[in-house]
Amino acid sequence: MTDTAPSPALTAPIRELAQRLSGTDEILLLWHPAIEQVELSVLDQATGEGFHIEIAPANAIDAFYHPYAYAARCESSYRVEQDERMIVNG
Repeated sequence: MTDTAPSPALTAPIRELAQRLSGTDEILLLWHPAIEQVELSVLDQATGEGFHIEIAPANAIDAFYHPYAYAARCESSYRVEQDERMIVNG
């Protein structure tokens, strides 16, 4: 039997860099330090639907204030199912 340690990307805490509400939309700017990735998360609190987008660090603040503009042109976005919830540590 071999024990394998979990990947650092799975165990490192996600850091919330910024958070704001716009109407019923909750917008989060998240940092994944183990994989050096910035993520933009948008969740419509009324419907439970939303999306996540990987963002270049240089564009993080602009994407935070204009999430739908970035979602429209970003191929790496994916939808959040209504039952999915994100837990943020940090």
